[in-house]
Amino acid sequence: MGILWAIIIGFLAGLIAKWITPGGNKPQGFILTTVLGIVGSVVATWLGQQIGWYGPGDGANFIGAIVGAVVILLAWGQLARRV
Repeated sequence: MGILWAIIIGFLAGLIAKWITPGGNKPQGFILTTVLGIVGSVVATWLGQQIGWYGPGDGANFIGAIVGAVVILLAWGQLARRV
């Protein structure tokens, strides 16, 4: 059930991040949106642990996953602009 829950939360976080982030060059499709949200959650967890917001066993919450996904989308937009 944990993996299914991560996929659902990742998809929702990816959708919200794509809706918030400006620009038109964003990854499309269910799988890429889900991966975006999951990777955003991982990035938010890692950054939160480095800053000291989360402990070693803690993970990012839903808002953290959205913020991480927005960071990934902004980086994606910068890389896509250069190519």
